[in-house]
Amino acid sequence: MVRIMVVEDDPNIASLLHGHIKKYGFHVTLVEDFDHIIDFFKEEEPDLVLLDINLPSYDGFYWCRQIRAISTCPILFISARSGKMDQVMALENGGDDFITKPFDYDVVLAKIRSSLRRAYGEYAPKTEERTVQLDGLVLYLERMELHKNTEVVSLTKKETILLELLMKRSPRVATREAILEKLWDDQSFVDENTLNVNVTRIRKKLLELGIEHAIETVRGAGYRLIPNWEKLS
Repeated sequence: MVRIMVVEDDPNIASLLHGHIKKYGFHVTLVEDFDHIIDFFKEEEPDLVLLDINLPSYDGFYWCRQIRAISTCPILFISARSGKMDQVMALENGGDDFITKPFDYDVVLAKIRSSLRRAYGEYAPKTEERTVQLDGLVLYLERMELHKNTEVVSLTKKETILLELLMKRSPRVATREAILEKLWDDQSFVDENTLNVNVTRIRKKLLELGIEHAIETVRGAGYRLIPNWEKLS
């Protein structure tokens, strides 16, 4: 069943959306704790999000960016703010569509169905899943998972980016500058310890797959991922 997550702090509107959408066979969940929206998103794993702009604590633009950091699911903004700049900001911050209040609930439903078709159905782009492979290791970029035979470990977004760079450069050195450029927009505020912490996390994830000593620190240059895991372990 398709899961719809509604982020709307007006209880009347939220209840009406819940009732109308549910009638058409969708599973609908309403956010009630507006300080922990991203935690609720991770728990529910919805296929689509209806997101208001005016919310307690942080606005919908902020939460849209947080969702986009971990998911590409469709996000439809629903708001009484009808200005051109609000609509531009909604799209620029990762939204897929903008619905102005007061809205017709049948229009909302039509836009939900349209977005689901584009994302998952007949209009979805037919692309192969991106992977990086090295000596029996397979990194699934969209899933943020690292596979070795039947073993699997989950990764964070930054761990996935860092490991992708190391695997693509292997056995060459991935320079500190190249890593910082990939992981952070502003390198000037990143200290050496922050980078070391991220490399340590990757080492721990490899260790979960039985791989030790695969990442070599090249003093004054960066890091190198050495293949031939069986010889290293």
